[in-house]
Amino acid sequence: MTEVPEETRLNSEKSARLRRLILLRHAKSAWPDGVVDIARPLADRGRRAAPLMGAYLAKRRLTPDAVLVSPARRTEDTWLLVRKQLPGALAARTEARIYETSAEALLAVIRETEATVNTLMIIGHNPGLEDLARQLMASREGEHAERLLEKYPTAGLAVFDFDASDWAAIQPGKGRLKTFVTPKSLAKKS
Repeated sequence: MTEVPEETRLNSEKSARLRRLILLRHAKSAWPDGVVDIARPLADRGRRAAPLMGAYLAKRRLTPDAVLVSPARRTEDTWLLVRKQLPGALAARTEARIYETSAEALLAVIRETEATVNTLMIIGHNPGLEDLARQLMASREGEHAERLLEKYPTAGLAVFDFDASDWAAIQPGKGRLKTFVTPKSLAKKS
């Protein structure tokens, strides 16, 4: 039997402990008269921004293993437009507990994720999503952190990596912010 070199084994073990969390705020929504908050649709700007964020995820190979979406129409519509840009047959699960909730409640939902999921994506709302992102950051330095701390606009997307064997071990202040992009920041790069 051939022995696996230590460096290869350590890299494999490390990747088995890596958890990636993608936080996507819903795209810009409209405010039509007489429509309750949960039923608000995307605005034209949101319908343009969501596919842009999906294309970014696809280009960077940031395909989630699991997706949790708030039951609000604007989050569901954001997911449908993002999903069209991603490879493979991805399904999302509607999670009522991430609609209009706190960072602490979002973290509780995240911690319940099965260990077989390495990359989890949450599509939700502010202020909970922004508060969670700020709490998870291990460092507040660097271009991505500065932008996130300044503002978490609609269709803002943050990607965090955690060195954790399962989601229950995710802790505030332990997330390595890999990127924070917005439709506006992507437009500047084009």
